[in-house]
Amino acid sequence: MGGGQVAAEELRLLIERAERLEEEKKGISDDIKDVFAEAKGRGYDPKAIRKIMSIRKKKREEYQEEEAILETYMQALGML
Repeated sequence: MGGGQVAAEELRLLIERAERLEEEKKGISDDIKDVFAEAKGRGYDPKAIRKIMSIRKKKREEYQEEEAILETYMQALGML
């Protein structure tokens, strides 16, 4: 069955491609950690930077709605 050979080769190529991408992902992850370490070393708060990045991903209306709900809940709990 020649089809089995073709399928095995295709599978091997897919696995190797996924492995390369995993290596690239780890490299990028390490680069991101380095950026946050540099930011911290320069006196910036990495947690605040991550929060800003999270906010920037959202639409303005979505963020404003989330903030309004959070404020409402915090007021109900006497936190504001």
